Amino acid sequence: MIVFDASTLILIARIELLDPFLAGVSLEVAIPQEVERECCSAKATLDALMIRRAIDESRIRVIRVKDRSLAAKLQSDFSLGKGEAEAVALCIGEKAQLVATDDKNGINACKLLKLSFTTAAGILIRSLEKNLIGRSEALEKLDRLAHYGRYKSSIIEDARAQLEGSK
Repeated sequence: MIVFDASTLILIARIELLDPFLAGVSLEVAIPQEVERECCSAKATLDALMIRRAIDESRIRVIRVKDRSLAAKLQSDFSLGKGEAEAVALCIGEKAQLVATDDKNGINACKLLKLSFTTAAGILIRSLEKNLIGRSEALEKLDRLAHYGRYKSSIIEDARAQLEGSK
């Protein structure tokens, strides 16, 4: 199982990578209820509609976090937003293989808790490696990711080098 937080799910939807990713991933994709709320309950933006459709089509499963006290402790201990804390708590509770987060504090929490994680850039690189998208499309999506995300230029340049050097 891969558990997403809102930032990463929104980013891959905005760069139009959500559908190819969901079509090519072998693991179940899940989000906690708070992430669903953060992604889908505000405005009817294109990314929100894409995420809602994936949920309605059961390509993304929404799961209630059972251990609310763990989520609250994670939120407090790591200065996480509620969605990020629920995503990490859900990963622990469901014994998920991976957390998808672009949140710096979320990444730090995963490192300290020894949870495997990925980012939107990592998903983009892996999508090219698995031939879900072509190289030119991947590079175009990276430019859009740089526009929408809050990345250091070194992260974007590293991802670009990986995309250009892949296969």
